[in-house]
Amino acid sequence: MTNIRIYPAQGTWTVRANGAVIGESTRALELVQRDYPFVIYFPRDDIASAVLEPSDRTLICDDRGEGVFFHVSSPEGMVLNAGYSLTKPTEEAAQLRDYLAFDASKVTVERI
Repeated sequence: MTNIRIYPAQGTWTVRANGAVIGESTRALELVQRDYPFVIYFPRDDIASAVLEPSDRTLICDDRGEGVFFHVSSPEGMVLNAGYSLTKPTEEAAQLRDYLAFDASKVTVERI
């Protein structure tokens, strides 16, 4: 049994850090993992790379694989460990390799 499901996210999605739009996409993917809230993954090309600063924090997840975190700069300062990307995804999560996701408790991710 698979613990994750990935779907095309319907509509246009944005991510904002302290009110500043750092990305917008019509090509986002929606990850549903076990009984957790869904997560939107943005293609890297749709995120302003200039606002991302690598973090020393790593991501390890049995379902998704391994990855790295990013701090996000905003007009009001750095939002620590707000974004992440899978660098060694599991086979189930392989299509998320060139995508970024964000911690919705630290930045705003919404469909517009």
